[in-house]
Amino acid sequence: MSTLRMTSDLRRELILSAAKRCFARNGFAGTTTKSVAAAASISEGLLFKHFPTKSALYAEILAEECEADPSLNKLLGLAPSTETLVVLVRGMVGHFLQVSRAPDQEEAQRLRLMTNSHLDDGEFARLLYDKIGDLIGPAFTASLEQAIAAGDASPVGREPLNLFWFAHHTVLMMALTQLPAVPCLTYAEATGLERQACEFILRGIGLNEPAIASHLDRELSTDFGLPVIAESA
Repeated sequence: MSTLRMTSDLRRELILSAAKRCFARNGFAGTTTKSVAAAASISEGLLFKHFPTKSALYAEILAEECEADPSLNKLLGLAPSTETLVVLVRGMVGHFLQVSRAPDQEEAQRLRLMTNSHLDDGEFARLLYDKIGDLIGPAFTASLEQAIAAGDASPVGREPLNLFWFAHHTVLMMALTQLPAVPCLTYAEATGLERQACEFILRGIGLNEPAIASHLDRELSTDFGLPVIAESA
């Protein structure tokens, strides 16, 4: 690796480190690219060469946090299979329901940023969707392919990755309904909500009833959760 590339990589890490401190102290709205540049002791123009916008900088920090998460690494290290597919779906459902049941202010803020981005220019949402798709999409599609090959699922449509997004959007919207102090919607039989949501998604992506019955009960008895960027993702 050249000295120039090393210098560029090190400066990028310096910027990210400074940005983490700024976002932690001032939040997303209260942080500016100018303040991050000052914290990193560089010019704002040099910062823009690495990260063109504040949203790009924040999205990269969220992606790095997810990539460093032990639970996510454990999941992505599993061999593609029907069981892995169920683990992934249950992880998404469990994570979003946990955010909505016991809201962490930082996580709630990220969900609001994501929602506001959809209503604004979409930049922040596009960046996060790209990172989510790159990070988790391959594990989902590979496991779905294995489930179909094993006779545990039937193909649904021509684009398997779309099924991942359908699942993700379902649980994201569930979480959003619970964010206000007074929830927008109260689900009936809340004690069985996680199972019902998992069953809904697993059926929707093509898993058959024997496969769901075989894997879901076992998975719901574990604490193997999955942090998802979106909200933070």
